[in-house]
Amino acid sequence: MPLVNTKEMFKKAYEGGYAIGAFNVNNMEIIQGITEAGKALNAPMILQVSAGARKYANHTYLVKLVEAAVEETGLPIALHLDHGDSFELCKSCIDGGFTSVMIDGSHLDYEENVALTKKVVEYAHARGVTVEGELGQLAGIEDDVNVSAEDASFTDPDQVEDFVTRTGVDSLAIAIGTSHGAYKFKPGQNPQLRFDILEEVSKRLPGFPIVLHGASSVVPEFVEMVNTYGGKMPDAIGIPEDMLRKAATMAVCKINIDSDLRLAMTGAIRKHFAESPEHFDPRQYLGDGRTAIKGMVEHKIKNVLGCNDKA
Repeated sequence: MPLVNTKEMFKKAYEGGYAIGAFNVNNMEIIQGITEAGKALNAPMILQVSAGARKYANHTYLVKLVEAAVEETGLPIALHLDHGDSFELCKSCIDGGFTSVMIDGSHLDYEENVALTKKVVEYAHARGVTVEGELGQLAGIEDDVNVSAEDASFTDPDQVEDFVTRTGVDSLAIAIGTSHGAYKFKPGQNPQLRFDILEEVSKRLPGFPIVLHGASSVVPEFVEMVNTYGGKMPDAIGIPEDMLRKAATMAVCKINIDSDLRLAMTGAIRKHFAESPEHFDPRQYLGDGRTAIKGMVEHKIKNVLGCNDKA
C-alpha cells in the first residue's frame, strides 16, 4: 500500500464520529512506536513533520522511514507537513513525496492568508496532495511556531465559509482554546474548549473536516516520570482528554499530538539512565523510549481519538 492523502480518511472520520491522530515524528524510534500502536489497534494514521524536524532528520530520511512504516504495518498512513509557512516549503514537500501539507498563513492578514493558501492548494491538488489551512492563532511554542498569549485569537466563524470557498482547502485548523507546547495552563486554571465556536463552524461548513492543533494533554504519568528522574518541569496542565474526545465526535477529524510524545520518550529515557547508569547502548534507552511512545499512542487512539479498528 502506498502513502495516502487525507481525503478518504477524513470523510470516514467525519461520518463515523471519530478523529485521526496526527503525530509529529523526528526519528526512527518515534515512527516505530507510533505505527506499532496503530498496527496493534488497526488505526489509520497521519505522521507529520515540522520544518524543524525536517531540518533535524533530513527530508529524505523521514520520507523513507515513513514509507517503511507503511510497508511494515499495511496501514493507511498520510505523510503531512505541519505548519508550512511558505509556498516554497510546501512545494518542496509535495515534490518530495508528502501526501498532505499545511500552509499556515494565520499570522498574515486575511486576504494575504487567502492568497497564499489558494496558491498552495492549486499546486497541491494538481499532484493529488491534500491541503490544510488555518484561521485563528493558537498561543504557545512549538518548533518554529511562537505566538504570545496577547497575539492569540479565536477563529471567527463568519470567515470560514468564505475562506474555504475561495482557497479550496481540504481541511481547516481552527483556534478554540488549545495551545502549542507542554506549558498550556497553570494549575488552578480551568481549560475550556470553545465548543460554541466549533458548533458554529460546523453549521457554516457542514461535512467539512476540522483540525485541532496543540491538543496534547500533558499526561501526568509522564510529567511525573520526567520530574522524578531528572529535573523539574514547570507545573502545567493540558487539554482534558474528555473535551478532546467530545470534539472528535463532532466535526474535528484530525487531532495533533506532539508534546505528549516528547514527554513519554524523555521520561522513559531519563528513567532508564537513573536505574541503569552504566548503560551506553542507544538501543537500550531508545528502545525504552519507543515502548513508552507505543503505550502513549495506544492510549490516545482508544480514549481520545476513537479510531481503533477504523483502518
